[in-house]
Amino acid sequence: MAQTSILLLLGLISVVCGIIFDKRQINQKIKKSKQAAKNYLVQNDKDVKKQGSTLIHESKQETEKYRLSTQEDIDYQAKENDNRQQRIEQRERYLSQTKKRLMDYSEYLKEQETANDNVQQELDNLKNEAESLLSQRASLLENQSQTSKSEAGESIINAAKNELSREKDVEVRYQNEEIRANAKKIANDLIIDSIQRGPKDEPRNHIDKSILLPNGDIKLKLIMHDEQCLRIIESLTGTDLIFDERDPLLLQIATHDPIRREIARNVLEKLIISRQITPNGIEKQVSISTQDVHNELRAVGEHAARILNLKHINPDLLKILGKLKFRTSYGQNVLSHSIEVAQISGILASELGLNVSLARRAGLFHDIGKAIDHEIDGTHVELGVDLTTAFNEDAVVINAIASHHGDVEPTNLISKLVATADAISGARPGARSESVEEYVNRLKSLEHIANEQSGVKESYAIQAGREIRIILNPELVDDNQSKKITNDVKNRIESELVYPGKIKVTTIRKLRAVQYVGKRKKIAK
Repeated sequence: MAQTSILLLLGLISVVCGIIFDKRQINQKIKKSKQAAKNYLVQNDKDVKKQGSTLIHESKQETEKYRLSTQEDIDYQAKENDNRQQRIEQRERYLSQTKKRLMDYSEYLKEQETANDNVQQELDNLKNEAESLLSQRASLLENQSQTSKSEAGESIINAAKNELSREKDVEVRYQNEEIRANAKKIANDLIIDSIQRGPKDEPRNHIDKSILLPNGDIKLKLIMHDEQCLRIIESLTGTDLIFDERDPLLLQIATHDPIRREIARNVLEKLIISRQITPNGIEKQVSISTQDVHNELRAVGEHAARILNLKHINPDLLKILGKLKFRTSYGQNVLSHSIEVAQISGILASELGLNVSLARRAGLFHDIGKAIDHEIDGTHVELGVDLTTAFNEDAVVINAIASHHGDVEPTNLISKLVATADAISGARPGARSESVEEYVNRLKSLEHIANEQSGVKESYAIQAGREIRIILNPELVDDNQSKKITNDVKNRIESELVYPGKIKVTTIRKLRAVQYVGKRKKIAK
């Protein structure tokens, strides 16, 4: 029991000692904190005073600078005001002097006006005297010549008219002869200038008819399961896809429709990139590519019209025009050719003072029929005339289309210019890729087929092989046989030759009888 009391007492003493010790430490910390706070306040007061002194000094300097700057501005403005005041005073002195000169000049004008009135009065008097003398002279002349004044004037006028008429005839004759002599040179100069100012050759696009697959995996996906994917692409795009025998990764796209070929090419390119060669993926890409190509047709047509600054063209006609981008003739892109013909026609029309916009429009649409000649039967000339007529184009444009290959006669100068520009664009070096040898052989083959027919006298392949004209012997062939020869030549050309576009076969049978009446004159030897 005593030990427990001692332990409790010791514990109590230790607690009291601990409390006293902690209190002493806390008091020491409080004392140190107060001293630190006092030191901080003293130091802060010093810093504040120092910063305040610095700010006051800087403010005084800034104020002095601003005062000096303001004083300079005030001095400058005062000087400017003095200068303005001097200029105003000089201006007032000048105006005062000008006013004085104007007053003096006004007085001078009044004096001159009075003098002019006097002179005018004298002139009026002299004019009255002169008219009186002229009247007396006219009366005297009429009495002496027994001719009235009106008759004499009419006689003089008739004589002058006869003289001027003779001079006019001579001048017109001279001008006509001068024009005839220089017409060829002027025409050549205009054509050369139009070619030089015309468009430059651009890389030929959209003539590829094949796709090169990057690797065999793509080909395997296309031909697996009995070529299912390949057949789906063919059925959806309306094309035939054939692998080249010499290059197993080269896929040929066979179709007569360039738009279908372009859609199929886009589909294959997108499938190669996405590698999603499945029936659903193919249908999706065909839908996207079809929409993209048809949107591009409209954009291409609008771009061509914008290049030539043509307006008010039917949107559907612009879309048809865009199809020419995917059409070639002898390796020449038909849309580029049409734009070139339009530009050359416009240049020639401007030189001749004709309607430039109408000439460009006719040149742009002259081959529009080629955009649909693979869809509808007929020559591109006939289809172009039908198209532009349906879209209410100008009669000049329609005639230019109908006459640019000589099928009908041109009815205006613009039609002749379009035919000339078409020949220039197609015949200039580098425009078309067909070799001279192939071209000559094709013409020879046409003439050879015609000459093999019985009763044919001679034949000519004209218009770059677009027409074959056959001259028949009228003594050996009648009209019925003429029709048969025409049909036979047409069938042989279709079966034996490879040719672009349409070829016109024309047979001509003409019997001419000539007889002479009277004896022939003897020629002296």
